Amino acid sequence: MNPEGDCPLNRFLLSGLEEIESRGLTRSLSALEGPQQTKVVRNGCELLNFSSNDYLGLAAHPALKLAAMAEWERSGFGSGSSRLICGTLAAHEELDHAIAEFKQTEAALSFSSGYAAAMGTIPALCGAGDVIILDKLSHACLVDAARLSGAVLRVFPHNDLGKLESHLKWAASKYPDGKKLIIAESIYSMDGDRAPLREIVDLKERHGAWIFLDEAHAVGVIGRQGRGLADEEGVADHIEIQMGTLGKALGCHGAYIAGSTPLRDFLINRARSFIFSTSPPAPVAAASRKAIEIAASPEGDALRAKLWSNLRYLQSLLSRKDAASAIFPILIGDESKAVETSKRLLHAGFLIPAIRFPTVAKGSSRLRVTLTATHLPSEIEALVQALSL
Repeated sequence: MNPEGDCPLNRFLLSGLEEIESRGLTRSLSALEGPQQTKVVRNGCELLNFSSNDYLGLAAHPALKLAAMAEWERSGFGSGSSRLICGTLAAHEELDHAIAEFKQTEAALSFSSGYAAAMGTIPALCGAGDVIILDKLSHACLVDAARLSGAVLRVFPHNDLGKLESHLKWAASKYPDGKKLIIAESIYSMDGDRAPLREIVDLKERHGAWIFLDEAHAVGVIGRQGRGLADEEGVADHIEIQMGTLGKALGCHGAYIAGSTPLRDFLINRARSFIFSTSPPAPVAAASRKAIEIAASPEGDALRAKLWSNLRYLQSLLSRKDAASAIFPILIGDESKAVETSKRLLHAGFLIPAIRFPTVAKGSSRLRVTLTATHLPSEIEALVQALSL
C-alpha cells in the first residue's frame, strides 16, 4: 500500500482536511466508555452529559436490555437479508404494528435510520414536475431527500407562513398538475422551537398540498403518552406522512414512517432505502417496541413530568421564555469561540460539544444543551454555574 499522502486520493483528502482545519471546523470522534446516561466516562474522565437526545433516559433502561436479550434467544442477531427477501422477522412486524398503534395511524413502516426513512420516502412520493416546499431550518436528511427526488424545490424562511403560502400559490400556477409537498419538523433540532402546525395544516388544506412532518424531537416528549406535537395540537389526522425516530427519546435505534395503509404498501414497493437495505437486528426491533410500551405507560408519563420539571427549572435559572422542547441552544456565533467554550466546559466536567457550520449556518455556532428526565436539579444548577463563569 502507498505511504500516507503518496497517492492522488490521499493528497486530495489531506488537502481537504487542511482546508477544514484552517477554518476551525475539524471534527473527530471520541468514544464514551460505558452506556449512554447522565454521567458518562470519556478518556477516563467522568462528565455530566448535557448533549444527549436520550430525553427520557431509556437508552440504558433494564427493560430494553431484557427485551433485546429475549429476542436474541428467539431470533438470533443478524436478520440475514432485506425485508423483501427473507429479512422480515416477527420482531419487525410487531414493531411496525406497535408504532402504528402508538401514533394512532392505520399503518407504519420502520427503517434503519431517520436518514434512510427520509431518503426513501420523499423521492418515492415526488419527482419531476412536483414541488417540494421546505422550512429553511429543515434537517439535512430532509433537504438531501428533497434534492434527490428531482422535484422543484422552494424554501421558506423559518416558520414564515406568509412565504409558505406564497410558494404554494406559485406552485399551483407554475405546476398545476404537480403534487405539492410541505416538509417541516415539529421541533427543530438546533433551535428547539416548534412549528405552527395548525396554521401549516390550514394552508395545506386550502392549497391542496400534503405534509411530511418530522417528529424526531417531539416523540416521547410531547403529546398524549408522548405521541408528538401533531397529537398535542390535535392535527395528527390531517398530516399525511409522519416521520419519527426510535433513537432519541425512545433510546433505541432506527426510524419510521407512519400514515395510511396505502402509504406503507407504496413505500414497501418504492422506497429504495427500505428495499435495498438489510433489515435491522431483531433484538433492536424488540427493544424499540419495549421503549414505545414504556413511553405510553404511566412510567412514561412520570418520566415526561420529570423531564418537563427539569426544563422549567433550567428555564427559570437562565431567565428564558417558556421551554418549547428539551433543546436549549446557547448562541455564541463565532466558530472558534464556540469550540473554546465547549473545551472550557469539558475541563469543568460537562459534555456539551460545539455545534457549528455546516450543521448550522455560518456565524450561528452554539452550544446545544439538552436535558433528560434523569438529570438532577443539582446537576442543572452546576451547569448554570459553569455557563456563567
